[in-house]
Amino acid sequence: MDKTLALVLLLSPFAGFLFNVFFGKKVSKGISGAIGTITVLISFLLSICFFAQLNQNGKPVEISLFDWISVHNFKLDFGLLLDQLSLLWLLFVTGIGSLIHLYSISYMHDDENMHKFFAYLNLFIFFMITLVIGNNLLVMFIGWEGVGLCSYLLIGFWYKNQSYNDAAKKAFIMNRIGDLGFLIGIFILGSLFSTLNYVEIKQVLFAGNANTALLSAAALCLFIGACGKSAQLPLYTWLPDAMAGPTPVSALIHAATMVTAGIFMLTRMNFLFDLTPDVQNIIAIVGAATALVAASIGLLQNDIKKVLAYSTVSQLGLMFLALGLGAYNVAVFHVITHAFFKACLFLGSGSVIHGLHGEQDMRKMGGLRKAMPITFWTMMISTLAIAGIFPFAGFWSKDEILLVAFEHNKVLWIVASIASIMTAFYMFRLMYLTFFKDFRGTEEQKHHLHESPSLITIPLVILAILAFIGGAINLPGSTWLNHFLEPILSGKHEEHTLGSHEYMLMGIAMAGAVFGILWAYSKYIKQAFVPKEDAEIVGFSKTIYNKYYIDEFYTFLIVRPLNSLSNFFRTTLEPALGKVVFSFGTVANGIGIQGKKLQTGSIGLYLFALVIGICAIITYLFIAK
Repeated sequence: MDKTLALVLLLSPFAGFLFNVFFGKKVSKGISGAIGTITVLISFLLSICFFAQLNQNGKPVEISLFDWISVHNFKLDFGLLLDQLSLLWLLFVTGIGSLIHLYSISYMHDDENMHKFFAYLNLFIFFMITLVIGNNLLVMFIGWEGVGLCSYLLIGFWYKNQSYNDAAKKAFIMNRIGDLGFLIGIFILGSLFSTLNYVEIKQVLFAGNANTALLSAAALCLFIGACGKSAQLPLYTWLPDAMAGPTPVSALIHAATMVTAGIFMLTRMNFLFDLTPDVQNIIAIVGAATALVAASIGLLQNDIKKVLAYSTVSQLGLMFLALGLGAYNVAVFHVITHAFFKACLFLGSGSVIHGLHGEQDMRKMGGLRKAMPITFWTMMISTLAIAGIFPFAGFWSKDEILLVAFEHNKVLWIVASIASIMTAFYMFRLMYLTFFKDFRGTEEQKHHLHESPSLITIPLVILAILAFIGGAINLPGSTWLNHFLEPILSGKHEEHTLGSHEYMLMGIAMAGAVFGILWAYSKYIKQAFVPKEDAEIVGFSKTIYNKYYIDEFYTFLIVRPLNSLSNFFRTTLEPALGKVVFSFGTVANGIGIQGKKLQTGSIGLYLFALVIGICAIITYLFIAK
């Protein structure tokens, strides 16, 4: 029974993909969207069933579908694992995925390729489920590559715009760099343990007879893979450009699916990283640096979706900081709360863009809270959550990260705290520029301002509620999540109770968030400051606005040399090699032309040649020997 239900959970979105590929164009857009949404909803309901079953008996469900690879002493089956970690991920991947599908029915209704969009969304969810519920690293890698492919398809969905195609290619190529690291890590672990099954690797490691140097190399390679998929330094620049896709894609990639894959993989392999403290230090430093750099870039962005994109990169950095400090449970906690409020924020920005007929520049917005009250209040709740204001969900999870950082490394705590203050500033900057003061768009836009349809606002309301109460799953003194994850995490993880020390740190974090909010209020409400046009930005602000010119640096360091090398091959080396190859043909052709002259059609000449040949053979056989 479990096997059948698990297969339905896995294959239901794939069935939606097949339906929309083969029949989506033949049915109405409403049916296409409904089928796509229902198939993901089925996976969500089955995830709830398995979650309830696990919560009751505490026994994970492991299913071996078939023997996959058997080479010498290396054996691997194709199996599924529904344990505490995979079920947590399934709940918010399929749950939020269902809401995003529902939202997309209205948001994409006027698109001529709506059936194709839902096919890609369903395929994305299918591969994410594959990534999450595989019982070994190779099944995870199938899902890993699948979500990379689907992100390429979805980011470049409006393929008639070349800049969107470029953004899709950028995401695909940068993820391939990280994926190579992941693949090398898999090869190292496979050669060390003769298996890639999580449980079997964990058992061998606990036996204590593994090569430490190779373990560190494998862990570092896996982290490189996570850097690509979860957009950490230096492989983060693809994610802001992924805003080229439709807004539901941004919500799917940046909230519930692709960007959480790296955190999932590191948490799944926690028993490996606990044995490689040097790699953990690298993870923590990279995470903190990413959080700070991305937050600083978000301070001056004017595209509403770009602000949220850099916010995502920054929040992912905080999660990696927690992972690097060994606080896997805290990282998972922030992944879950972040999924709630960031999905709400992205879908809310989509509602704003929908109401303004495609406008994304916050300098041309303003005063929308009266025209779009549901969008405003849901985004406000989620903004308070991401800023870390009590008692919203983000307050509890982000404060846990800051508390862990304070206990392990004061410098990293300071960096994370500065990034958090910046987050509060740029998120309320977004709210003030979008919803407050007077409208700065065109008269035509102002005349058509309206709240979005219910299919858009209902997911917003549900996500806003979760952004408010989501922190309840791991409140201090009632840490349900920590206890739930205990069988997965190999190390002992200290539970934080509320003492004077914790209250002090919470107060500092709250004060920092309030400072960021008041800073934004002073500048954009009291002073009514509107960001300058791009050409008028000067000084260090221009450097930040242009993202520290990191893209330009990559272009100079990597893209241009590769283009020059490619041009050399195309214009010089390839023609030279072509001439060498063609010269063999020329010689053969010349020999053929001369040989053709012997074909005269004269039987007498042929008989004469035959006699000469026979005489030559007889001479060789009887005289020469």
